[in-house]
Amino acid sequence: MFKNYLKITFRNLAKYKFISFINIFGLTVGLTCCLLILTYILHETSYDKYNTQANRIWRVTRSWNNKEGIVSLHLGAIAPAFGPLLLNDFPDIQKMTRLLASNPSPIRYEDKVFNEKDLYFADNNLFSVFDVNLLKGDRHNALADPFSIVMTPAVARKYFGDADPINKIVRLDNQVNFKVTGIIAPFPSNSHFHPEVLLSFPTLNDSTIYGAKNPASSFSNNAFFTYLLLPENYPAHNIEAQFPAFIDRHMPTNKRDPLAKASSGTRLYLQRLTDVHLRSHLDEEMEENGDINRVYIFGAIALFILLIACINYMNLSTARSTLRAKEIGIRKVSGAQRQEIILQFLCESVLVSYISVLLAAALTWLCIPWINDITGLQLSIHSLLQPAVLIAVILTPLVVGLLSGLYPALFLSSFQPQQVLKGLFKAGGSSISFRKALVVVQFAVSIILLISTAIVFQQLHYMQTASLGFSKDHVLVMNYNAGLDKTYESFRTRLTHDPRLLEVARSSRIPSGRLLDESGASTESGDSLQPVKADIKFVSVDHDFVGAYHIPIVAGRDYSRDYATDSTNFLLNVAAAKALGIKDPAQLIGRNFGYGDAKGKVIGIMGDFNFESMHQQIVPLILVMPNSRYQSNSFNNISVRLSGNDVPGALAALEKTWKTYLPEVPFEYSFLDDKFDQLYRSEQKQGSLFTCFAGIAIFIACLGLLGLSAFSISQRVKEIGVRKVLGASTGSIVTLVSRDFLKLVAIAALIAFPVAWYTMHNWLRDFAYRISIEWWVFLTAGILAAVVALITISFQAIRAALANPVKSLRSE
Repeated sequence: MFKNYLKITFRNLAKYKFISFINIFGLTVGLTCCLLILTYILHETSYDKYNTQANRIWRVTRSWNNKEGIVSLHLGAIAPAFGPLLLNDFPDIQKMTRLLASNPSPIRYEDKVFNEKDLYFADNNLFSVFDVNLLKGDRHNALADPFSIVMTPAVARKYFGDADPINKIVRLDNQVNFKVTGIIAPFPSNSHFHPEVLLSFPTLNDSTIYGAKNPASSFSNNAFFTYLLLPENYPAHNIEAQFPAFIDRHMPTNKRDPLAKASSGTRLYLQRLTDVHLRSHLDEEMEENGDINRVYIFGAIALFILLIACINYMNLSTARSTLRAKEIGIRKVSGAQRQEIILQFLCESVLVSYISVLLAAALTWLCIPWINDITGLQLSIHSLLQPAVLIAVILTPLVVGLLSGLYPALFLSSFQPQQVLKGLFKAGGSSISFRKALVVVQFAVSIILLISTAIVFQQLHYMQTASLGFSKDHVLVMNYNAGLDKTYESFRTRLTHDPRLLEVARSSRIPSGRLLDESGASTESGDSLQPVKADIKFVSVDHDFVGAYHIPIVAGRDYSRDYATDSTNFLLNVAAAKALGIKDPAQLIGRNFGYGDAKGKVIGIMGDFNFESMHQQIVPLILVMPNSRYQSNSFNNISVRLSGNDVPGALAALEKTWKTYLPEVPFEYSFLDDKFDQLYRSEQKQGSLFTCFAGIAIFIACLGLLGLSAFSISQRVKEIGVRKVLGASTGSIVTLVSRDFLKLVAIAALIAFPVAWYTMHNWLRDFAYRISIEWWVFLTAGILAAVVALITISFQAIRAALANPVKSLRSE
């Protein structure tokens, strides 16, 4: 029986080549999109699950909040003192391990020196908590001794070639020697951090680096990523509930409010390791994380595209019902039961689905490198070969075939043989109405994707072109090196003597970074300084920072070398003045002010500017001058403003001066506008993928419309012939044929508009500064969909209108 079904199926595929091609091609494209998005989803949801103890590892995070409990800052890292104290106070914690990200630093071996970026100080037991593949060395002691270093094969190859790196001595930052004690395999792409070099944690105890007391007693410097290993199925909330008492037990009270408990201003949390990548959007992460909402969005897009492809199959199968009516009538007269006819049509749809999935698998394999280029990910077809996924992929065509073929099978099997064989059969109105509803759904989904794509790109363009309140063009940034502490003024003077290098400045952070540093502020009240409730972030700068970035001063003045006391004075932005309750910023000028342990006067008010990305609101900010004795601890960046004339020559001059003063440090730089572009890299990827999938959705919908219009026109050939004989023009015939389909597109647009507005309105809430959704975007998307549909329909309509009416009427 099934052999006979297969034979009939292949005959029908060969007989109706055009419709068969549209069905197979549409399903193939739809399934390819689904497989590509499934590959992406599997990759995103697999982060850190390669660790055998992943379900037992928890990260400790820390937040700061005001008296009302509103969180002002939430970091993925905590202070160094917390780790050992947690291990001591909670016996259920089996292990604790920490990582501390290091600034990019040069490493030298003999005459080879490279600037390494992914450096971390790590506890020795890192290898017993995470699955780290140690290729060489002792995993129990590789990071046990001070000044031990472990690196990946790629890093080792740069310095040692093919020689054995173990026990080789390298020099870090031209200051400290480290012994190579191990080689680790690169961390998997689905890890939330990817260290290239690991430095032993005990090294931090050296007085020239961090000091033995600091890690054990410091509750500041919240840069230590701390992970706990708990027992299997342990209720982590049991420990988390005790964190307030733990904080009060060990942390000193807040100096600004001695009566308040320490836990009233800060909290600790436990976060699952497997939640870090998709569900963690804290103020400081080791690397850029993904977003679970993006996974949901693209999963929905995959289902929508597959739905459109299935709708094509149902539409075309029911539309060609009259072509197979006699076949069904004869089979029924010959004794075929309805369930047998239903099974026949379901077999056909399932076979078409399996043909499509085989073609889709091949297309997916070909397209994955292109998707990797767009997203910057490392997706692999191998993720689809997991047994559970493979079974799902194999069963999907069966489900798709049954769902898309069920309605046509029930509809076609319901024909009455006596009516069919007498030529009295005519496709029912309910069938036509159902087909129209399916076309409306197809185009509604397509228009939603078109509108979403347009709004994503509008927001991206707005963020990239909006005024930031300072000038980011022609600004070059480099990492500050402690080797410049004693010679910086000479270095700066030599650079600024070149007319192509206009200004040079140092700072702890640069625009495009996050504002995370905060110390208590106090302002003049009567004869003393009183603490303020406002949360004011700070950046350490030198005299030239404001001028180098062309930040406007709206009251008072900028820092100046002409005033010796400026090293203790402050610059605030307008947002800080407002946070202090000052309506007129000029009222702050000359007022006594305190920040942290420093006391001075407010000498200037800056205009507000977007230091961070447009995802964040402009926050109260203060610029402080660090003590000259601690420059290397205060400055992390050098900013150089170029004239814009002869950029290659300016870079060559800058490199020459850099090598004169820092011959041991590789010259590396980046441009500030590139850093701001990177802030919106996620939106750029999302926009590119939206464009791709919106185009595919429209294409599949038009494929179905092409087949449906071709079939509809074939049923009206004689009508068109009669109209032409009676004098109808080609344009009027095209209008007649197109009008009904364009009405469906119009209905689809009316349905799509509110859905698209609601979806994108919620998406834009993630941005502190965002565009307004304009009405013309909806109108343009609707018109574009209508034009594409009209072109698709007109291809068949013009062909029919130009046909010789004699041929179409000859059989009458």
